[in-house]
Amino acid sequence: MISNGLRIAFLSALPLTELRGAIPLALAIYKMPVFQAYSFAVLGNIAPAIFLLLYLKPFSEYLCQWSLFNKFFQWLFKRTRRHEKKYEKYGAIFLLFFVATPLPMTGAWTGSVAAFVFGIRFWYAFPTIVGGILIAGILVTLASLGIIGFI
Repeated sequence: MISNGLRIAFLSALPLTELRGAIPLALAIYKMPVFQAYSFAVLGNIAPAIFLLLYLKPFSEYLCQWSLFNKFFQWLFKRTRRHEKKYEKYGAIFLLFFVATPLPMTGAWTGSVAAFVFGIRFWYAFPTIVGGILIAGILVTLASLGIIGFI
């Protein structure tokens, strides 16, 4: 039998729900203690970010064997990696705020894809994405508890 903590971690690892769906479920349905709900959701949300940051590049290189994908990635990287050094320096900071914003399509999955697209290396992207996850987790937890509200 799967524990509620693992269910929350798994739900938090999914791209559609991430911790924005997992924390409210953990608190409202499973009645988990706040710190436990936060911890499982954050850890579950970090796991796919590691995988995506490490493997999106090799996966895209594999796809480039086929002409259609090769053309797409050449077009994409030509448009996004013109100022790679600037993106790496300031893009990592942007990732923190982007991932920390608890809105749809602004989580760790999208942040990891953005880091790949803009050529931000793992050791710049990973800490800022984790920081964004930690902040988003706090905001979602506080909102779930009714301490803060979102418009």
